[in-house]
Amino acid sequence: MREHVSDLSDLRGDCERCFGLCCVALPFAASADFAVDKAAGTPCRNLQEDHRCGIHARLRQKGFTGCTVYDCFGAGQQVSQVTFGGRDWRTGPREDARRMFEVFPVVRQLHELLWYLTEALTLPAARPVRDELDEALRKTRELTAGTPEELAGLDVAAHRQEVNVLLLRTSELARAGTKGRKKDRRGADLMGARLRGADLRGASLRGAYLIAADLTGADLRGADLIGADLRDADLTDADLTGAFFLTQPQLNAARGSAGTRLPGSVARPGHWTAQV
Repeated sequence: MREHVSDLSDLRGDCERCFGLCCVALPFAASADFAVDKAAGTPCRNLQEDHRCGIHARLRQKGFTGCTVYDCFGAGQQVSQVTFGGRDWRTGPREDARRMFEVFPVVRQLHELLWYLTEALTLPAARPVRDELDEALRKTRELTAGTPEELAGLDVAAHRQEVNVLLLRTSELARAGTKGRKKDRRGADLMGARLRGADLRGASLRGAYLIAADLTGADLRGADLIGADLRDADLTDADLTGAFFLTQPQLNAARGSAGTRLPGSVARPGHWTAQV
């Protein structure tokens, strides 16, 4: 079990080993999250020649909150150093750059699946499906090692669906042992919902819209949070101990406090206001 947990360290973005791919490959539109429009394949105006962000310490103040909540799950360094063998898109052939930008989102999706599968293998309740999880993890890792051409032609949506069936079964097993009513709020529209102090132990919040929801002091122990939209959700003093399939980008998009209790797989975001 400890072996699988340690693998999570490779599933976090390492900008020192990446050629700023998220700042080039991905598009964004002027909004509350981004100050300007940017097309896919076009370098962000804040990207420097050394592939570092020129306003990294001031992203929120400059209107680039979206950048502060993003994480590539380690896809950036995988594509930069493994898929393309350390070839810089700035200095290599134009076709290499185009293909690099094309496969980066594919590898990012695969690495997100690796995160979920790795975490699933740490859940004691998942023992009945452990062999299937191991096989899905092996297969997904194998896909990430593909050539640029193989990755570009991969039906990643089909693979995600296949893995999702297994993750859903894992969720059912894990939540079955959680005390509480185990509410099924999968895909629920809870935007702006008043859930202060709510008992959501063992709840399925898969894909739920919790944008700007008030979850102050809510009990989310053992809840399934895969795909839940937590943008601007207030997690002040909430208890997420044992919550699973929670990612750093989700947490970065929310608000919280020093009193918010978190699972060990994620870190407390630096922008959260410290409260005692």
